[in-house]
Amino acid sequence: MSHILVINSGSSSLKYSLYDMTSETEIGHGLIERIGGAKGQVSHSTLVSADATGNAVEQTMKSDRPIADHAEAFGVMLEQFDAHGPSLETHAPVGVGHRVVHGGARFFAPTLVDERVEREIGELAVLAPLHNPANLAGIIAARAIFDTVPHVTVFDTAFHQTLPPAAYTYAIDAQLAAEHRVRRYGFHGTSHQHVSAAAAEFLGRDIADLRQIVFHLGNGASVTAIDGGRSVDTSMGLTPLEGLVMGTRSGDLDPAALLHLARTADYTIDDLDVLLNTRSGLKGLTGHADMRDILQGLETGDETAQLAFDVYVHRLRAYLGAYLVQLGGVDVIAFTAGVGENAVRVRAEALATLGFLGVEVDPERNASSERGTRRISSDASTVEVLVVPTDEELEIARQTYSLV
Repeated sequence: MSHILVINSGSSSLKYSLYDMTSETEIGHGLIERIGGAKGQVSHSTLVSADATGNAVEQTMKSDRPIADHAEAFGVMLEQFDAHGPSLETHAPVGVGHRVVHGGARFFAPTLVDERVEREIGELAVLAPLHNPANLAGIIAARAIFDTVPHVTVFDTAFHQTLPPAAYTYAIDAQLAAEHRVRRYGFHGTSHQHVSAAAAEFLGRDIADLRQIVFHLGNGASVTAIDGGRSVDTSMGLTPLEGLVMGTRSGDLDPAALLHLARTADYTIDDLDVLLNTRSGLKGLTGHADMRDILQGLETGDETAQLAFDVYVHRLRAYLGAYLVQLGGVDVIAFTAGVGENAVRVRAEALATLGFLGVEVDPERNASSERGTRRISSDASTVEVLVVPTDEELEIARQTYSLV
């Protein structure tokens, strides 16, 4: 009995994975999208075998159907496991792990779910209104179905609970900040924790001896300074809006710009929220939220794409420089997530100015299509530069299994 079911419940989606923890193998997974819409989309994959190189060979089934809510989505998930495998009777989970975005300052470790935990996740929705309500809906629906096994919440913010006060404190009225829980929390913690541990394992080094800077670059993006396996600074703040330039989010911005727009353009609070979260970042600069479109624009000489790319890289370098100083040097720089794992030019340009520190990216290694954790720095580089695929679901499964 060593199977763990991992649930990542979004506002209109349900992502799930079933792991055999004896080998840490994902034996089934799926994605249900457009929940609440007229035409939901269902994709379910089952591990069939492994090829000669050890890569998973999967069988995937896709279908469309209306799915009213998350409770119905869980019913669809059970149907997929029943029809296509693996059987949840012969591979019964001993625990269910849930991703929750915001744990505030209350949750700093994997936590067994009970009514109090559900209530507090709901209360923290004010800090993550797009994420926590959906996460909670998934927990409630899953507990109703898997009512005989423990459920565990793993929080995106938990890894950053080691931030020192100097890193998490904002310089605003202290009493007001305390009353409304205004501080830096940080996000993508599950990914940063997984990648930093995987980097140490790849190098055969004790994580306690490493100073690492990890770039999680996807549609959402963050960077974290990690000293001896502990997060000591990170780019996202009270919400996942602060920090790097992202697909549709602005990242760092002078707060007075919002006051200016409110006064001169009659923008309401809701207007500003939409602007910063859905009409900014790469999309705001170019009309495209996907880095692949930006890179394609560079190839055709698109000046708008060039500016967006330059702004994106400028912000990466600014945080890299800051964290080099905070850590007093660095042993490992790692890139992960969709952009970090696949955008050769982003990695090269982000580190292009670090030659004075002896950091050197090998062009052939960087351009390699090899998958898995790999070194892209040259043999002469003073710092190890790695590409490390993130696996947040596996990390959630590990933390859930360790608890149950």
